[in-house]
Amino acid sequence: MQPEPIPGLPRDGGGVKRVAPLELFFDLVFVFALTQVTALMANDEGWSGLGRGMLALAAIWWAWAAYAWLTNEVDPRRTGVRLAVCAAMVAMLLAALALPGAFGDEALLFACSYLGVRVVHVGLFAAGSDSDDVRGAVRALTPPAVAAPAALIGAAFLEGWAQAAVWIAVLAFDYVTGGTRGIGGWRLSPGHFAERHGLVVIIVLGESIVSIGVGLADASLGAGELLAAALGVVIAATMWWVYFERAAEDGEAALGRARPGLERNVLARDIYSYLHLVMAAGIVLLALGIKQSVAHVEEPFRAVDALAACGGTALYLLGLVAFRIRTEGIRDGRLVAAAVACLLLVAPALVIASAWTLAALAAAGVAVIATQHAQRATQARERPSR
Repeated sequence: MQPEPIPGLPRDGGGVKRVAPLELFFDLVFVFALTQVTALMANDEGWSGLGRGMLALAAIWWAWAAYAWLTNEVDPRRTGVRLAVCAAMVAMLLAALALPGAFGDEALLFACSYLGVRVVHVGLFAAGSDSDDVRGAVRALTPPAVAAPAALIGAAFLEGWAQAAVWIAVLAFDYVTGGTRGIGGWRLSPGHFAERHGLVVIIVLGESIVSIGVGLADASLGAGELLAAALGVVIAATMWWVYFERAAEDGEAALGRARPGLERNVLARDIYSYLHLVMAAGIVLLALGIKQSVAHVEEPFRAVDALAACGGTALYLLGLVAFRIRTEGIRDGRLVAAAVACLLLVAPALVIASAWTLAALAAAGVAVIATQHAQRATQARERPSR
């Protein structure tokens, strides 16, 4: 069955909308923002830093997700769209520069820049679409989409738990209203949306690779450091492999099966805007753990770093479990077992050299891939006999 056409959207020869260069260009500032999230957590080496990093990640992820929905709808070849996205890039860059101090001296700069990103988004959505349904959805979304980030300006004048509480309330409000108000009015291209989020998984995984280089910036390149760096790449590779082995195709197929309109949009919200945040958080936490490991390769992890490395890997795997349940109704026992194994590594990670913990995490990822291939080989042998 051919995908239904959406007026005004650039497509490949088969009529399917694909990711445009403008979207990848916009992602450059998102990459930088991710490195700044890791810097925020690394600079505040404690549980509060970990929590603040996750709040900052949730904020920039929601802004990125908003633009993923936007570029699914508007034509990125239009001059006005390109200028608006470039303006949003400037605002996102300023927010990213301020991000390590988003809960301190740079809180006001971050809040104002972040508000700018969101205001450009709703303005471009309203002006760039030719659909009355989409414009109606934008009108429903605009008040909370502007009010929520504007509230962070007030949080900039608070400190400690009061500031964190405002952030939590703002983000909860933003995620709930943004995921429910007018959602049936969006027009969604399954291939584009799945491809867009598959590419962002690669981008987020790139943060774990960058963390290796940052962690080794002031360290000697001994055998232990090189081994830890290699293991960090292996872990990232297994995460990439597990995702693109099944999840990328399953997500697009599930969206294609869903009825266009509310049913498809709710599914896209759940598996991409929400569950991909869970996976992104797991990768960013892992990146923090890898960064600390390669810098102190012969020492055990501190408790916060052990939870980041092991818990982050488990969180990523559990995000994939939830993804498969939502798309296929299947609970993947292998992924659940691997996630549990990663969580059980937290305690040993406090007493063994961190490089050994990375080796165990890499082994868990390799085991998942091996079992996936064994299952597919079995299914391929059984299929002709049916």
